[in-house]
Amino acid sequence: MIERFRRYRWGAVLLLAIIPVGLLASGSVTGGSEVNQFHLDGASLSVFWALPFIGILLSIAIFPLVTPQFWHHNFGKISFLWALLVMIPLFFVFGSSVATYNLLHTALLEYIPFIILLLSLFTISGGVCLTGTMVGTPLVNTLVILVGTILASWMGTTGAAMLLIRPLIRANKDRQYKVHTVVFFIFLVANIGGSLTPLGDPPLFLGFLKGVDFFWTTGAMLLPLLFIATCLFIVYFLLDSYYYRKEGPLPVRQAENNEKFALKGKINLLLLLGVIGSVLMSGLWQPGIHYTVYHVELELQNIIRDVLLLVLTIISVKVTSREIRSENEFTWFPIVEVAKLFAGIFVTIIPAIAILRAGADGALSAVIKSVTNQGEPVNYMYFWATGTLSSFLDNAPTYLVFFNTAGGDPITLMTTHHNTLLAISAGAVFMGANTYIGNAPNFMVKSISESSGVKMPSFFGYLTKYSIPIL
Repeated sequence: MIERFRRYRWGAVLLLAIIPVGLLASGSVTGGSEVNQFHLDGASLSVFWALPFIGILLSIAIFPLVTPQFWHHNFGKISFLWALLVMIPLFFVFGSSVATYNLLHTALLEYIPFIILLLSLFTISGGVCLTGTMVGTPLVNTLVILVGTILASWMGTTGAAMLLIRPLIRANKDRQYKVHTVVFFIFLVANIGGSLTPLGDPPLFLGFLKGVDFFWTTGAMLLPLLFIATCLFIVYFLLDSYYYRKEGPLPVRQAENNEKFALKGKINLLLLLGVIGSVLMSGLWQPGIHYTVYHVELELQNIIRDVLLLVLTIISVKVTSREIRSENEFTWFPIVEVAKLFAGIFVTIIPAIAILRAGADGALSAVIKSVTNQGEPVNYMYFWATGTLSSFLDNAPTYLVFFNTAGGDPITLMTTHHNTLLAISAGAVFMGANTYIGNAPNFMVKSISESSGVKMPSFFGYLTKYSIPIL
């Protein structure tokens, strides 16, 4: 595989050289008012500007399969390269002021708060260790996944997944058929369970940053969550019961090896409450104070929220013993990988969002027309378009794209176009479970499972054997 990549590397280099030239040739500078002079005019951008965004997402999908070792050591460089292929043409076509403003706007208002929340949930949940001997019967497995599904909305899909995946794997270590259990864990805990709050899933947090009320998500998504979760739990219990009977009796574990249930690192549960309180504070407290960094307005409540989250993260690192994190097999690699890849994603998505904001005047007018009929949103198309792209792209930026396509006004979307925002939210959260790359925790769960000896299906095996026929 690596030799094949090397054979075609010059073709890839040529393609990467062509992209910035095409971007330079396909952009134009247009006049703007004093209010929006630093915003990109999406109507002047060709679809060529979206190629780096498509490129980085295809890299995430293909490189780990074709050249896993190369990807493991170079994913940060690849992400940085795709970002440069946007920022350099942006600088030369629109000038340093526009390029700087758009980069800072994305970094300060979207990427940094997004990564800080993920970091806090990942670190704090990694300091909670659930120990105890469980036997992976269908009932036990179902209960563990149910608990994770409930926790996911309040400690994040990342936090809930990291807390429970290892105990679930240990419970099933004597099972022959256990891949389906991890897959349903990804479906429910790493994705669908995070439907009820902005803490639950990254796309909903991006909506919260854009002005969607914290508890709007809870009320709007409750019934869809109950419906899809009930269906999946019934399917899982029947499937696991079938495999359990097929395996025959499991080995009886020796009494001296049985470990009583215990929860280590309980202090981190209090820190998780602090995370919830910090996010709630930023949504409910509106002091009307803001600071400007190169024309980008930073609201005081959001700055305080991010500082509090970082403080809680540092406290968790300080007060949690190394033994607990060692038992959890905790490493920083997953969050480092997510941070580097999402940095590239958030940069490369800048022109794509500008094009979509241009509506029918933009190069992606076909997308707008597919979800709009005579100026009115077609909600089922919003659901399927958001969901389909969330399956193969990452669901956080996909949510952001269609949020802006629907107008980007949170007040209108929560009221007049309530069902449109619901369709976008459900599509992004639910269908992020369709592939490993649909949501950040999916890959984390896959990596942990494989390191524990579970032979997880390939990217396409997961898609064709599990997500398409079941979801």
